[in-house]
Amino acid sequence: MEAYLDNSATTKCCGQAMELMIRLLTEEYGNPSSLHSMGARAEAYVKEAKEKIAKTLKASEKEIVFTSGGTESNNLAILGGARANRRAGRHIITTQIEHASVWEPCKALEEDGCRLTALPVDADGVLCLDALEEALTEDTALVSMMLVNNEIGTVEPVEEAARRIRKKAKNALIHVDAIQAYGKMPVHPKKLDADLLSVSGHKINGPKGVGFLYVREKTKLSPVLFGGGQQKGIRSGTENVPGIAALGEAASLAYQDLEKNASHLRFLRERLIQEVKKIEGVTVTGESGERFAPHIVSVSVEGVRSEVLLHALEERGVYVSAGSACSSNKPSVSRTLLAIGLKQELLPSTVRFSFCAETTEEEILYAAGCLRELVPFLRKFTRK
Repeated sequence: MEAYLDNSATTKCCGQAMELMIRLLTEEYGNPSSLHSMGARAEAYVKEAKEKIAKTLKASEKEIVFTSGGTESNNLAILGGARANRRAGRHIITTQIEHASVWEPCKALEEDGCRLTALPVDADGVLCLDALEEALTEDTALVSMMLVNNEIGTVEPVEEAARRIRKKAKNALIHVDAIQAYGKMPVHPKKLDADLLSVSGHKINGPKGVGFLYVREKTKLSPVLFGGGQQKGIRSGTENVPGIAALGEAASLAYQDLEKNASHLRFLRERLIQEVKKIEGVTVTGESGERFAPHIVSVSVEGVRSEVLLHALEERGVYVSAGSACSSNKPSVSRTLLAIGLKQELLPSTVRFSFCAETTEEEILYAAGCLRELVPFLRKFTRK
């Protein structure tokens, strides 16, 4: 049996999105900038995708900018937002648990002369709002924070954070990394009071290599790519029409049965936690679930390194991540696990299970059973 439980790394592209993408690669393959009828039809597919996505966000289609994925969306928001908003100041705020695609551009801005503040979180990974309020100044130009943490699944208090930002730093742009939230819960930029919001297609059963950035109307953004001036000059380059159309389809499908899917994911989360808690020396971050997204479970196994456990599970057809998949090939300690104060001995022993709407209870029970059998065996061979 196989149990793919690494859906926060990437999801399987759904059939409807894939079929549409293949048709646009092989039949309706015009360039949307071309003036002939094939170009016009390609442009119509881009417009339709914008309409579908805007509907899920309760936003305007004019506020959608297509990108190559989450990393580009985050970079465009942070670098483009900070550069366009220099008159407001050169102070950037983020948190200690951000994804590398947020953290690295923030560090790049710091190297370019900006002042960077990285806010602490509590033991559940929740942003410290008082620390945010204290850090805000009149020259704060941009605040970037995630809605759902990609490693442990914490849902951040973005609405309350935005209220405090607007009171103390009225000219600051607010960027929300919604890559792990979109498609799993309602995401409405206006309710969150976000100026910029990032999403990636392959996290919601769309294709890899495509995403979007919500840019609130009248928000100024400097481009990071220059060329033909597509998408109002914000993101030059011929639009990836097959990917964009498939993303629009995947977005519509993700929000079609959102409540039903979220309930299923919560059930799977609780079921997995119940089972793994029966294993001696296993710690679950966010066991209560009240402040956590329904599709992510972070499990620390005392005495077994995460890479060893990951490959042992793989041999039995169970696929999980050792922290963030985007950084799993780099031998460094997770900033998120450090920030929440996880015990030192558990830092190298944490794996992430993540689900999608198609994940079954049978897969969860199979994975938990494999874990129960493997952990005692692997501990015997752990070097002291």
